[in-house]
Amino acid sequence: MKIKIGRINMNNPVLICYTTLLFLFFVSCQEKKQDEAQKEQLVDKVYPLLDTDNSRWFYFSSASRPFGMVNLSPDTEIDGAWGSGYRYKTDTIKGFSHIHAWQMAGISVMPVVVDNESEIHSNFYSKFNHQTEVIKPGYHRLNLERYDIQTELTSTKRVGFHKYTFPKNKDKAILVNLNTVLGPCENTDGVLKKTSNSELVGQLIATPTHRRPKPLTIYFKIQLNTEIDELKKDAETGNYLIKVQSEAPVLMKVAISYTSVENATLNLETELPDWDFKKVVESAQDEWNSMLGRIQIEGGSEQDQNRFYTDLWHALQGRRIISDVNGAYPDNTQAEFKIGQLPLDENGKPKFNHYNSDSFWGAQWTINTLWGLVYPEIMDEFSQSLLQYYKDGGLIPRGPSGGNYTYVMTGASSTPFIVSAIQKGIVKNDLNTFYEALKVNHMPNGIMAKAGYEHDTYIGGGLNYYIEKGYVPYPLPEGEYGIHLDGSSQTMEYAYQDYTLAQLAKKLGKNEDYAYFTKRSKNYANVFDVEKGWMAPKTVDGKWHADFDPYKYENGFVESNAAQSTWFVPHDINGLAELIGNKDIAVSKLNEQFEQAEKLGFTSGDSHAAELHPEYSRIPVNYGNQPSIQTAFVFGKLGRSDLTQYWSRKVISKVFSGLKTSCGYNGDEDQGLMGSLAVLMKMGLFQMNGGTEENPSYQLGSPIFNKITITLNPEYYSGKTFEIQAENNSSEHVYVKTVTLNDKAVNTFNISHSDIINGGVLKLKMDNK
Repeated sequence: MKIKIGRINMNNPVLICYTTLLFLFFVSCQEKKQDEAQKEQLVDKVYPLLDTDNSRWFYFSSASRPFGMVNLSPDTEIDGAWGSGYRYKTDTIKGFSHIHAWQMAGISVMPVVVDNESEIHSNFYSKFNHQTEVIKPGYHRLNLERYDIQTELTSTKRVGFHKYTFPKNKDKAILVNLNTVLGPCENTDGVLKKTSNSELVGQLIATPTHRRPKPLTIYFKIQLNTEIDELKKDAETGNYLIKVQSEAPVLMKVAISYTSVENATLNLETELPDWDFKKVVESAQDEWNSMLGRIQIEGGSEQDQNRFYTDLWHALQGRRIISDVNGAYPDNTQAEFKIGQLPLDENGKPKFNHYNSDSFWGAQWTINTLWGLVYPEIMDEFSQSLLQYYKDGGLIPRGPSGGNYTYVMTGASSTPFIVSAIQKGIVKNDLNTFYEALKVNHMPNGIMAKAGYEHDTYIGGGLNYYIEKGYVPYPLPEGEYGIHLDGSSQTMEYAYQDYTLAQLAKKLGKNEDYAYFTKRSKNYANVFDVEKGWMAPKTVDGKWHADFDPYKYENGFVESNAAQSTWFVPHDINGLAELIGNKDIAVSKLNEQFEQAEKLGFTSGDSHAAELHPEYSRIPVNYGNQPSIQTAFVFGKLGRSDLTQYWSRKVISKVFSGLKTSCGYNGDEDQGLMGSLAVLMKMGLFQMNGGTEENPSYQLGSPIFNKITITLNPEYYSGKTFEIQAENNSSEHVYVKTVTLNDKAVNTFNISHSDIINGGVLKLKMDNK
């Protein structure tokens, strides 16, 4: 830009002022453009291929929106919930499917060139090459080498959008594979019918799984930008071929619904009325940029920044919308299926979305804090959705799928999540209803009484023993009911969750309940063997197991060993320290565990499956699964924040810094939990008890960036931004020497929720000692 001055007197103060303002305006515009450009680049920082050698069905996302009902992406492996979906080392595309969710899958399509129509239905897979592949949040492009077809994928929340560039002068078709195994379940009874020259509708059944006990019907609507030349069904496979003649790129929309074809059509008409593929890609990336841009970082290496936004991206996916744009949703909580209806606002729009979700087991240290601080509207929606399940089926779920309960994992893991939302002021209404709903789960015939996937009984959770004896025995005398029957872990988990419910009882003035659940929250002590110095398995007659080994995996402890799980007392670390001996003994014990764990990289191998291997399962701290991911911050609760800062940096470096297909979370990335943990550790913020006390406290760690700026949601919080500045920060300067908040000295390594949401600047002076 040039400013032409001409023959004017630049000594004139008016002109000087005018010119100065013009210059400042120009600089401001340039800075604004630079800021906008920086925000636009955040999707480019995401590495979607992270850990895709160890993929599972819902793990990988590409052409998806945050929490979208549609999760469109290529599948290279389709058989089983684990090791399926998009796996980097498998070089063959087996279809592009639209649903990659917890225990749900469906609607696989594949563009093809038809050389032999009789064979194409059973032999349509194609090789592809990563060299010609482009993957970004909201977009995926690859070439099907067998057919020389360039495929491009994007989506809205409920509609998949495909663009196929076929070779010229070939017989072009789209194969719709409605009767196939897809990840966790089989698709059967698929039907597709043509309703106009360019439209089709259909449905299929996602059959029950061990985890999701009821079938689910998936409805869909397809629109093409070209006329359908012919629709043919293969009698043997049940596949359909949509034949087209167009020499131009073929665009296809696929809208889904779990309630009806009519609602699939409404989803399509509402979210994707036009045919501008580029516009939808830009919209998807704008949405991701906006979500990722809630946290701006400065400093660190390029790889540090890329990994950070990859972690943040993971924190915003996996859990999926199941309600339509009009608020209709599948309700499978009763004996008979019905279509539910979410409450509407004054404009006739649903007040919230309904969700499908893996367990909230471990969420107290991950999405509780991240969503509650940065994405409170998401925490609000999920809380309302969980309450809707209670209104429909009588229980708040710990992991719903297909509009029904799955009883995944153990305990009442949704309690800390909802209590945290209430204590942070995110959920403000119907608090007594929430409390009564949560209390049901903590009593006989509630979810605590069920072990993993125990659909028809209330035995495996051992809740009757927990209430009567103060602990859940191992083994359970009644035998096998469900899985994860590991009594000592169950005892500790219930005790923590009882504490969180007690905090809500206190808030609501329910004093008797507060006293009752507070007493139950001390039950963790009943499975601590003072003589051995560990939490330990305890039989029904009150005896400790004679062959106790603190490093033996799943010997009374869920997906962990006693060494890892001994520190699972988020609500009473000081009480745990007293059991161990005192704070100094506890610190020394845990520090030794970290020293041993460091030799194995702080994880049980580089995948969830590796945890079972003897050489990995005996690790004393495992940052590849949820039971011990809080342990670095235990030091701070014991008065040694320096060790929290030291070991959290070590864990970040070893576990959460790489950008590889072969590793990244090195274990069980349960729908954003490990991604969320990584984000929080890198920001230097944590909540030991999941943010469940009044005006929740955040523990300070050691941020890896020089500056972190969180944009606060004005609909929930009064402040505009909360900024963390780490002065003199480096890989060597990991220790926090001084803390100030809004220029006032802070003499602890804790700050309150109210301090953060009012906005301001937290300054940390870093040092190497």
